[in-house]
Amino acid sequence: MKIQLDDLKALIQALEEGKVSEFEYEDENSRIRLAFGGGAQVHTAVAAPTVVAAAAPPAAPAAAPVDEANIAYIVSPIVGTFYRAPSPEAPPFVDVGAPVKTGQAVCIVEAMKLMNEIESDVTGTILEVLVENGHSVEFGQKLFKVKKA
Repeated sequence: MKIQLDDLKALIQALEEGKVSEFEYEDENSRIRLAFGGGAQVHTAVAAPTVVAAAAPPAAPAAAPVDEANIAYIVSPIVGTFYRAPSPEAPPFVDVGAPVKTGQAVCIVEAMKLMNEIESDVTGTILEVLVENGHSVEFGQKLFKVKKA
């Protein structure tokens, strides 16, 4: 699928102006979905030419009680596919129990064939990885649970 940048901008503008609330296009090779909802967020998604499956819900939080005041979450800033490592052969950026610093890369979210490194916005220790490697993530979805330092 080839979509011109001007056409995409016009669709996004129509969403922002309230003329259209949702746009979806699908052919045998790709899928794009634009939706506008509360908080002026525009969501886009492009699927590979494979069968599109529904994303699994995030894993349930650990049963051990933790002081929620010292808990933060690293969230996805975009819609895409979550990868824990820079390549299939490489070790994950972070594991449970690993220290993490603000600005440190913790994963990759692939969107529209672009690999976007996601950085931590908190310093602390990874308590839980909330998404399975290779699964789809939504805008704002929690990726990691972190105990603040």
